[in-house]
Amino acid sequence: AQLRYSVPEDREPGFSVGDLAKDLGVEVRSLATRNLRLVSEGGQRRFQVDLAAGVLLLNSRLDREALCGQSPTCTLHLQLVMENPLQLHRIEVDVLDVNDNAPQFPKPEVVLEITEVANPGTRLPLEVAEDPDMGSNSISTYELSPSKHFALSINVRGDGVKMPEIVLEKALDREKVAVHHLTLTALDGGNPVRSGTAKVTIHVLDANDNPPVCNPPISKVYLEENVPVGTLVTKLNITDLDEGPNGDVEYSFKTSNNAPGKFTKLFSLDPRTGEIRTKAPLDYEESSAYEIAVRARDKGSPAMEGHCHLRVELIDINDNSPEIVLTSLSSPVQEDATPGTVIALIGVKDSDSGDNGQVHLQIAKEFPFKLVSSFKEHFSLVTNGPLDREKASGYNITVRAVDSGSPQRATQKTFYLRIADVNDNAPNFSSPFDTAHVQENSLPGTSVFSVSASDPDEGSNAKLSYSILDNGMQDVPISTYFRIDQDNGTIYTVRALDYEQDKVFQVPVEVKDAGSPALSSTAVVHVFVLDENDNAPTIVYPSVPKGSAFHQTIPALVEPGYLVTKIVAVDADSGHNAWLSYQLQETTEALPFQVERRSGEIRVAQALRESEDPHRLVVEVRDNGTPSLSASVVIVISPEENSVQDFAKSLDLPKSSPKDTNLTLYLIISLVSISLVSCVMFAVVAARCL
Repeated sequence: AQLRYSVPEDREPGFSVGDLAKDLGVEVRSLATRNLRLVSEGGQRRFQVDLAAGVLLLNSRLDREALCGQSPTCTLHLQLVMENPLQLHRIEVDVLDVNDNAPQFPKPEVVLEITEVANPGTRLPLEVAEDPDMGSNSISTYELSPSKHFALSINVRGDGVKMPEIVLEKALDREKVAVHHLTLTALDGGNPVRSGTAKVTIHVLDANDNPPVCNPPISKVYLEENVPVGTLVTKLNITDLDEGPNGDVEYSFKTSNNAPGKFTKLFSLDPRTGEIRTKAPLDYEESSAYEIAVRARDKGSPAMEGHCHLRVELIDINDNSPEIVLTSLSSPVQEDATPGTVIALIGVKDSDSGDNGQVHLQIAKEFPFKLVSSFKEHFSLVTNGPLDREKASGYNITVRAVDSGSPQRATQKTFYLRIADVNDNAPNFSSPFDTAHVQENSLPGTSVFSVSASDPDEGSNAKLSYSILDNGMQDVPISTYFRIDQDNGTIYTVRALDYEQDKVFQVPVEVKDAGSPALSSTAVVHVFVLDENDNAPTIVYPSVPKGSAFHQTIPALVEPGYLVTKIVAVDADSGHNAWLSYQLQETTEALPFQVERRSGEIRVAQALRESEDPHRLVVEVRDNGTPSLSASVVIVISPEENSVQDFAKSLDLPKSSPKDTNLTLYLIISLVSISLVSCVMFAVVAARCL
């Protein structure tokens, strides 16, 4: 918003200028919490804000004449900044003039000379009184003390200044009155009226009775600023009807004590020709016009003089580049900031006038920001789209200011805006499914696998911790088998694993960041237990107690190849560890029997003799593991003459005992487990290929 107040210049400190809270439409109690700040141009603290009452107070007494000089208006510019949300308000305070200065003449006594042959109507210019006040408080009129010969005439100059002149109304006679004493009074228009006086002494002289005359007495010249030094401004046209020395005119600048030589530093005057030229660069921004008073004096005796008034008005050219002022910047800004969020407050000014001072701001279109005009020469930089710190962690924003002059002038300012992270990205595993292998019977604490996840956020939003989830797929919680290092994601065994009990585990792993709210994702690690040869073969048939022998009878006369019996054994291990081989332990005597290495069948190797003694065989069953494990059984074969055993009967196995039934069940479970493991491995391979 933009507020405007006015205050007389003579008010004491603490004077209430305006009710800010009421005019801004905010509650008084919110001013302190919103960190209200008052910024004055130039850095001088002439005002203050009473946060308890919400009013703008005068901090020091103002002097309009010291602040603005002879400017017709006197305005002080303030900026009011409030936060949460960030707002900028512009305040203009007009300093009202008070009639606190009386008119004053440059000299308390003025001495004039006039020839006695001067004709009625002759004019004697007087010094203009100075009054620092403005408007109605400035000089209103002049008064001259009563005189038989002289009267007062007031002319108005082009800039509105009243110029007093003494006019001769009645012919003079120096022999009667050689000196006239008058009093000139300057009155202002204030209430009460203030005045100043000067004594005027007029000496009546003889001779030179024609003063130089300027034609026209008041003129105006237009000149571009920054013209080269030495440029001719004008040549004065002065005429003097006298001849000889009385008509020979010399030119000089007429200055006042209050502004001595202000324009004489910029212009030069040829005393012989009356040419006025520039002698220093002119700047429209410093002053747009100059009032030049020229005195033309002849060389008569007494000398007579005339006065010319020249107003030089400068034409502005585009010689000033715009200026960018970064009033406030909110950096960093959250990446989830909504469109329209105010990022910065930017002010711009150009000392030129008209189109040369009209400034436009621009920023790059590819950025998610735009400029919004708050009020004259003030802009807000707001978000114009979504921000993503993971794509751009910050922006170097260049603001370019271009005026409307010809040729255009431009300037630019670059500032860096940092984007603050928001926890808007969940951590991701490098793979949602992983496969690991671990040897059974490994010691607790054995490293199985390391999962890895990443999070594009930063800081605490990217700090990851790992944990194992119990999914209920096993009868026993998965956490009783495995644990995970929450910092690096390494999975360790909690206890020794048994391949024969569990061949594969599905370990669900969760990774979670430290953001608020926390985000997470999961992955599954398939842990396959590798078999170890830790189970010796078990002889299923014949089933005999430990330390006993199995007795088998056969006919006495049998041919070689006769099937005596068959050894059946199983191994709880798998793969090579479960490959079994059968063999007879070596003895000192040759046995007429042999055992098939793979099938375990015992057959007659050579013909038996009649009434042959029983044979004692030790059959050893050995697996293919490393180291190899084995089991053995003792079989006593007795040939009998009356024993009749056909081939089919020799193959009949005894009825299975409950223990044999359990072993058969173990075999079936092993086969099913191997099949399931194969299916899982095929599924994992297919998933990774996809």
